[in-house]
Amino acid sequence: MTQRLNFGSDDLRLPDELREPLRAHLEDLRAKYLERDWGERVGFGDRPAVIVIDLANYWLRPSVHIGANLDSVVQSTCKVLAAARQANLPVFFTSFAHDPADPPSPQNRKLKWQIPEDPGDMFELDPRLERRPSEKVILKRYASAFKGTNLHEMLASLRVDTLIVTGVSTSHCVYATCRDAIDSVRVIVPKEAVGERCEVMHEVNLLDIDIDLGDVTPVNDVVQHLESLVE
Repeated sequence: MTQRLNFGSDDLRLPDELREPLRAHLEDLRAKYLERDWGERVGFGDRPAVIVIDLANYWLRPSVHIGANLDSVVQSTCKVLAAARQANLPVFFTSFAHDPADPPSPQNRKLKWQIPEDPGDMFELDPRLERRPSEKVILKRYASAFKGTNLHEMLASLRVDTLIVTGVSTSHCVYATCRDAIDSVRVIVPKEAVGERCEVMHEVNLLDIDIDLGDVTPVNDVVQHLESLVE
């Protein structure tokens, strides 16, 4: 039997009997896209940077209505971070720019944020990431790390040509960030370092990223490449 993902929410997992057929179908789709010359590799450029999307307490606590068990995603992201830091690469983090005074948007009708008046440490980064003072934290209002922020300008000032995208969630903030990045940089997604609460949404959107936006690459291969950059 095909092994299920080791992260996510139990109530949003695929039924066991559907997992193997779904993955087989997705691989068949990948092959058919490749036959259409779609889904080729972009590869690494010369100046990579890493961005960690929303690995903050709000999304990592299963007790929170929007949260899930994403420990393996955090652990894989830490592997990428360790290699990036060893190579002295730029590292960015994102979290939500919570402001109770912000007016509601139509999207709030789709997802009702259950945030207490005092959110405490909800939007603080997971301490396992060991974020350093020199590593920029981008507080964003939207799914994409680019929308309404100066991320494009910061990457340009550093002459970054490759963005390694990790974090959550695959179908939303990771996907939106990859979508906005591809007009100016190559996109690499370490496969085990992204995830979300829903198994089928993760699988389908990960394939979509790999076909249309960037290279979904095993985390060990990403780490090996970054280690090769150490002088």
